[in-house]
Amino acid sequence: MEYQEIQEVYKSIFESYSKPSLETHIQKIIELDQFLPYSSTFFCITNTQDLKFEYISKNFKACLGLDSVELKAKGMKYFWSRIHPEDIEVWLSALNQLMEFTIDEISEKDRTTANYTWNYRFKKAKGEYVNIIQNTTPLAFDTNKKPIIGLAHYTVLCNNIKMPIAATAKLLNDKNEYETIYHNNFSQKLLHSGISNRERDVIRLLVLNYSSKEISARLNISPHTVDTHRRNILKKLKISSTGELIGMLKINRTLVY
Repeated sequence: MEYQEIQEVYKSIFESYSKPSLETHIQKIIELDQFLPYSSTFFCITNTQDLKFEYISKNFKACLGLDSVELKAKGMKYFWSRIHPEDIEVWLSALNQLMEFTIDEISEKDRTTANYTWNYRFKKAKGEYVNIIQNTTPLAFDTNKKPIIGLAHYTVLCNNIKMPIAATAKLLNDKNEYETIYHNNFSQKLLHSGISNRERDVIRLLVLNYSSKEISARLNISPHTVDTHRRNILKKLKISSTGELIGMLKINRTLVY
């Protein structure tokens, strides 16, 4: 997926029609950074409407070896360029479904107490990929109560841990405890979506980059039947493209074997 396409999809997910105002306590968060110890986590103030970072904490360089000045200057496009290519479409799907759930299922009042988590692989300065778990709390909203400004905490884990991409939404309850109200493990969908053995055969060959014509020859079925299987697979998994499916499965190949 080209990064211009990523930008278009990302902006459509967070599309908004009013400029949010940064609240006073955001400045207090920034002031606090100088007193925080170095660790394997960093935080940013994210602006999903303007596709930029309002602030990047000092631990960013310590965690990833990258220059925070360059990240702030180049914005989210630069950040996306360092996400593992196989994770891009699945990650965007996770964001899109999280936002759809927020708009459809979380009241405007409750959105001020929402908290979101997702993950992906990210390339450090020396080229090594690490797992990042991103936890974002909305700080400012547009006039339609769509979250625009967020406080994002990033936890960096080693690449030896195989992590399927998952997305979670939580709400703060009356006891001031977060309750999970949404969880979607995007790499586990195959196990619970009624995929038939023949559809699984098609998926295995798609992961190996075979075309519909090549798959039809290998499975001794018509190309039309292959295309029907492909449409059914996408429908059952509630995803929009074969590219997203392949990216999801390359993260965890054991799901198709």
